Amino acid sequence: MPTAVLYMIGNAHIDPVWLWRWPEGQREVLDTFRSALGRLREYPEFVFTSSSAAFYEWVEEADPGMLAEIRARVAEGRWHIAGGWWIQPDCNIPSGESFVRQALFGQRFFRRALGVSATVGYNPDSFGHAATLPQILRKCGLTSYVFMRPGPHEMEAPGRAFVWEGPDGSQVTAFRIIDPYCAWPDIQAAHIAKCAAEEQPGVDAMMCFYGVGNHGGGPTKANIEGILAHRAARRDPALRFSHPAAYFEGLNRAALPVHRGELQHHASGCYAAHSAIKRGSRQAENRLMDAEVFCAIAHRETGMPWPDLSRAWKNVLFNQFHDVMGGTSLPEAYADAADLHGEAMSIASRALNAAVQRIAWSLDLPDTGGLPIALFNPHSWKVRATVEVEIDARNGHRIQTEGRTAVPSQLVHSHAVTTTRARIAFRADVPPMGWTTVRMFPGLPRHRPAMAAGDLHMENGRLRFDLDPGTGLATLRRSGSEAPSVLNGAAGVVLSDESDTWSHGVTRYDCEIGRFALRSIRLVEHGPVLSTIRVESGWGDSRLVQRFTLAADADYVLVEANVDWRDHRRALKLAFPTGLENAVATYSVPYGHVVRPADGEEEPAQQWIDVTGDTPAGYRAGLSILNDGKYSFSVDGGTASITVLRSPAYAHHDPAELDANDDLAWMDQGQQSFRYALLPHGGEWRTAHTVRRAAELNRPVTALLVAAQLGSLPPEAFCGTCDKPGVAISALKRAEDGNGLIVRAWETAGRRTTARLLFRRWERDIEATFGPFEIRSYLLPDDPACPVREVNLLEDPLERDMG
Repeated sequence: MPTAVLYMIGNAHIDPVWLWRWPEGQREVLDTFRSALGRLREYPEFVFTSSSAAFYEWVEEADPGMLAEIRARVAEGRWHIAGGWWIQPDCNIPSGESFVRQALFGQRFFRRALGVSATVGYNPDSFGHAATLPQILRKCGLTSYVFMRPGPHEMEAPGRAFVWEGPDGSQVTAFRIIDPYCAWPDIQAAHIAKCAAEEQPGVDAMMCFYGVGNHGGGPTKANIEGILAHRAARRDPALRFSHPAAYFEGLNRAALPVHRGELQHHASGCYAAHSAIKRGSRQAENRLMDAEVFCAIAHRETGMPWPDLSRAWKNVLFNQFHDVMGGTSLPEAYADAADLHGEAMSIASRALNAAVQRIAWSLDLPDTGGLPIALFNPHSWKVRATVEVEIDARNGHRIQTEGRTAVPSQLVHSHAVTTTRARIAFRADVPPMGWTTVRMFPGLPRHRPAMAAGDLHMENGRLRFDLDPGTGLATLRRSGSEAPSVLNGAAGVVLSDESDTWSHGVTRYDCEIGRFALRSIRLVEHGPVLSTIRVESGWGDSRLVQRFTLAADADYVLVEANVDWRDHRRALKLAFPTGLENAVATYSVPYGHVVRPADGEEEPAQQWIDVTGDTPAGYRAGLSILNDGKYSFSVDGGTASITVLRSPAYAHHDPAELDANDDLAWMDQGQQSFRYALLPHGGEWRTAHTVRRAAELNRPVTALLVAAQLGSLPPEAFCGTCDKPGVAISALKRAEDGNGLIVRAWETAGRRTTARLLFRRWERDIEATFGPFEIRSYLLPDDPACPVREVNLLEDPLERDMG
């Protein structure tokens, strides 16, 4: 159907950070908003659209009068708030809970400061969009979605306007912007013609975005005069000053085609560019969620006041802006981002410490001998954890439970190079969203090593891990004579990567130019708790040290990796050949997972990926690979890979050419550390509890040395759990209005499940049916006489009381 009407969307895409630092970005925002207000005064028909609550907070701080004028324009319907999020983030890398907080902080700010909530999700410049976003959007009051990337040359869509459906069945109405998202006056006529040429069955109107952008600016007088001249000449199509919400209201949604799944790919290199910003985001997300869990528990159990974590969350959300999180900004911008993450980590760490200290010093721990160690588990299931604690070397390291049962322990390499400190390792079971205590006594433990280990192998009765003496390549299988290896020669692979920072036009890294060669292998830890083999390898001037650890009763191998990278325009992958046929590749995404072709393409993922396929004996098996800070992966047949790093020049954008005589800044030079885990399984990944193991790697148990005392809390307790393994409690936090706690849970396996969320210490018991991938949230009021209420992701009440 020919386009009869163009909704002219006056906007200014503003990158608060990109080829400039955030103070310059703040100036852009203020200048652009001042200009837009001027155009609104001059042209009665003009309508302006803008997003990102962070921008308006800057305005509120710098020029409250401007914010008041904007509020008046919003009220009259000529300044339109789109997005509803704190910033326009990368839409693959943030955790599911971070996307929730983008909306929670964004929408609540807009309600308070401007008296409105957004209804249109708005991420024109983000590089790709996770399949699970429709549910998050809908439950935050956003019923439609505007994006531009990937473009038609990168992803086929059923039309410019379509219904986007997530794996849970949630739907939003989407529109892919007709490139570009901003039209300067000199290209506006051509852009209008391009938009008018679009045809889609059942759709007779399109949106046409105009204005000066990236570094701000917004619609100019020339932009607006050009639109008025087009109208005065009565040329087709009709041009209408408008905003995205009005466009979506005018669509016949029933006539639109449906797109199911994610919106990918653009700039695939962004998921491996700049390791530090990505790991910093993961660490800050995890620390904040841990702090919230134990602050909630400490508040309920001890009356501890709730700390203000909003500044920390806002720092994390701001750093998730797509050009920051995507690794495409200036080096100076990443120094600023590190400061923001550091502040967030400091706020979260102080809150977490205050909470666990408050709980620990309230425990009833009579003086029966030994030094108590309190252990805290943030997850909604019991965790079997390896705990390591630095102690005074003179204190000994025999460990017992409160019931005086001996716990195997061993001394491991101390992180302090002195004779006065020692590091002790032991395994412990910690109740869900709760705590337990053990005691340390003087003297040497009497436990012997519980598994076989040497320089080239480790075996604990569940797993066998072997290293080739000549190459250092690893193999892994579950124990048992019939169990095949599901890892056959893991290796560090170096690939040529001549692409720019974004890797424009690149979909895979497969030009191998070398492999890390073995330098040394040796067993460095061996005892009743765990064994560790240290493997060092190198390529040119770069070095890779990996410490492979197998605990005596663990079903996975934990790997601590340290890379010292000294090369440019190369990529480093850790490749894990499984030898499985008919491989199915599954990737974790925000609040869900997706299955993608095992075709070698570079793909974004979060805490885990999995390869499952057929063994030579004809039965199903697989390997889950967990990580604590990487986001770029590929699966090619039966070989899975982590893209550890890329080393392009900072902020290099094709077609600009690199000058070898320039003092260029190169990405990911020097040392970086991360952890990953290898989790083999029979059958499918769900049987290996992959989601839980990945969460445990990312949010480990917290240990705290305390003292014997009389207190009001028992030495062991749980506060929250779920009776079904397919449902996880993902957040426990103070309600934004201060009246109670918010509990968020989600279905992790992609299967309909009825489950009970149990908070027995607080006399709360919630039964709910979760659809596949469904996220549900509840308010637990402080007053026990008040019923539990289901709420949306903005913490607005739904209709049902939960008892």
